[in-house]
Amino acid sequence: VVLAAGGGKGPVVTHVTIGKVVDKGIKDANNMGAAMAPSAYATLSAHFKDTGRSPDFYDLIVTGDLGKLGHEIVLDFFRQDKLALSNYNDCGLLLFDLEKQDVHCGGSGCGCSAAVLTTLLLPGLLSGKWKHILFCPTGALLSPTSTQQGESIPGVCHAVALAAPGCGEVK
Repeated sequence: VVLAAGGGKGPVVTHVTIGKVVDKGIKDANNMGAAMAPSAYATLSAHFKDTGRSPDFYDLIVTGDLGKLGHEIVLDFFRQDKLALSNYNDCGLLLFDLEKQDVHCGGSGCGCSAAVLTTLLLPGLLSGKWKHILFCPTGALLSPTSTQQGESIPGVCHAVALAAPGCGEVK
């Protein structure tokens, strides 16, 4: 993704938290949100600890695509930590209308994340709607073969802190 072209002012990346692969033993390929939610939680927790930022520093925290179920799992993990994520959403929930579209819990994580980042989040930073966003795309590490063999589905998540032009310093 090009954040600014030709010397123009664009959003800046202020922090990146590289996630670790997390495998909680989920084997159901139809339950990607549950497979990836633990990695999203681990990465978000590491980001807050490493940067000293609390969730409310961000105007918006977005994972993608955990869908409705995975989103709720992440919220439950943080509730157990007594930490509120009132500004948390998920790319699948932002992209799809779950009541009008038969998408069940969501869609492709990379597709949903890319679509929401480029059509909603980056324009929102440029327009001044948001000053700070924590963008946390997720992924499931599986193949048709591993699923057919009954292997578990590890997940991974990376966090990218984005700031509107003039609102963040690159570190």
